Amino acid sequence: MKIAILSSGFLPVIDGVTVSAFSRLQKLSEWGHQVLFFCPEYRALENLYPNWRDYTGNILPGVQVINLDSTSFMGVDFERNPSRRSYPQVLQELKRFQPDIIHVDEPERLFLGFWRRPGVRYAHNSGIPCVSYFRTNFIEYIEDFFSLHPLALQFFQFAVKVLICYTYNAYDMTLVSSKVTFEKIRKLGIKNAVYADLHGFDASKFSPELRQEQFFQRQYGLSGVDQRVKLIFLGRLTADKGWDFTLRSFEKLAQVSGLDQMAFIVVGDGWMQQEIAERLGVLTPHVHLMGRVPPDQVPALLANSDIHITTSEKETRGATVIEAFASGIPVIAPRAGGVVENIQDGVNGFLFTPQDSPDFLKKLQRLLTDPQRRNAMGRKGRDGVAQSSWDQKVQTLVHLWQSQMDQKAVSKGH
Repeated sequence: MKIAILSSGFLPVIDGVTVSAFSRLQKLSEWGHQVLFFCPEYRALENLYPNWRDYTGNILPGVQVINLDSTSFMGVDFERNPSRRSYPQVLQELKRFQPDIIHVDEPERLFLGFWRRPGVRYAHNSGIPCVSYFRTNFIEYIEDFFSLHPLALQFFQFAVKVLICYTYNAYDMTLVSSKVTFEKIRKLGIKNAVYADLHGFDASKFSPELRQEQFFQRQYGLSGVDQRVKLIFLGRLTADKGWDFTLRSFEKLAQVSGLDQMAFIVVGDGWMQQEIAERLGVLTPHVHLMGRVPPDQVPALLANSDIHITTSEKETRGATVIEAFASGIPVIAPRAGGVVENIQDGVNGFLFTPQDSPDFLKKLQRLLTDPQRRNAMGRKGRDGVAQSSWDQKVQTLVHLWQSQMDQKAVSKGH
């Protein structure tokens, strides 16, 4: 199969979209498919991502990555989006490659760069299917990125809703990996949505067996960490990830009992990094902001931590939750968004009432003081994701692509 994929991001940027994209490419290459992969260029962020060229060109057998001329996305310095002038290059490369199908991740974000629905017209003219993948609830994120009057916010959200429906409904199929998000986008007006569980983890990398004695002291020179209960946070250090709630909650906990039994491992980067360091640093010296961490270090960091915490209420599914379970540690998350599909409250983790600090802290305390409960929940989490390897998830995606190609072939026959 010859597959053209247009993506809003790629490595070395680390997030759910980029990590899953690379995992897909690895499997597609392994199975002998040919892939032409388009993504932004990170030349302008070379100070942040000096190794971005490692992920361009012929990175795997049968896989070619083409970086497109890009600009900042929504004014965020470390987020890039292909520019309008790069689209002719996309069309030229598609014509050369002659794909059997086009797959587009986050087409509404790409629309704002290309100023057109990516891949749709080319696919229509070529008689091939073009499918989209809904990854991010951008409407819900607007209030985190823009300070607007309530009326202006409502108008902006309405305009984005119209754009999203206009974009996604142009595709033959819109894939979504969360049942919760599936219901949301159907109500929003996306009529071609299809639910499929496409989130996975690399079973060869994430494992509780990576846990080792004095890991943080040996690997990172961090003293006083290994003997404490290690809370790990993975993701962007931005307001949309719930950091204000997190900081307020731990400030309340510090007033009551202190934080000395805990060590905070914060993996990621973003504009709240300094604020997180300062506000947590006042409460305890055991705060370690790791910054951007290479993907190959994440499995060991998870396996050598004790509890994964996410307070984001807007995740479509939450890849880090699956990775934490694969590493054998429990998760605490809000009862909101797609993360609820992975977490069985009280079994493999805890769900707390959104924006309810007492409930969050009560659930956290139950894990902090009971290592046997943590271990039991970690085992349940590991068992629950046994069927979530990338082999299975990418095979599901290939079957969905093939079904669209078969439907297109039948329609041509008629």
